Amino acid sequence: MILDHSKYLKIEQHRIDTGTHGVIDDWPWVIAPDYVNVVAVTAEGRFICFRQTKYAIEGTSIAPVGGYVEPGDSVRETAERELREETGYMADDWTFLGSFPVDSSRGVGAAHFFLARNATFVGEVDSDDLEPQEFLLLTRDEIETAIDAGDVKTLPWVSVFALALRKC
Repeated sequence: MILDHSKYLKIEQHRIDTGTHGVIDDWPWVIAPDYVNVVAVTAEGRFICFRQTKYAIEGTSIAPVGGYVEPGDSVRETAERELREETGYMADDWTFLGSFPVDSSRGVGAAHFFLARNATFVGEVDSDDLEPQEFLLLTRDEIETAIDAGDVKTLPWVSVFALALRKC
């Protein structure tokens, strides 16, 4: 263990055998919690998302629903909880879009992506997000335009929107 900062970040030093290129004695391995991203779509075909700031992003970005997987929760339970907490919506039609390592060489947890269709508003928002965000209901064209314009600024968010758009 090199760093045990919190439940959100640990760094270990691993010894790896690369096979053809020998052994690396000091390979950094980053441990971060798995997370979910959810592209939720209302029965009217509106995409539930946010315009928000994040510490590592310059300006604002269009973002899907998302959050960390809590110990003991399944990724589906996390997806449903995050949709409800962040937006006040629930959905009855869920499609699992896949689980993906965040960094194939250094760990950093996994992203678990979902599409939630027929989302309906059921009550108040109970979000614990630290950064400012604006709730949006966008059309498919508006989501595609945001991706094309570079207004979706992180690779996981572009990925989950792209995967969801293939299923809508």
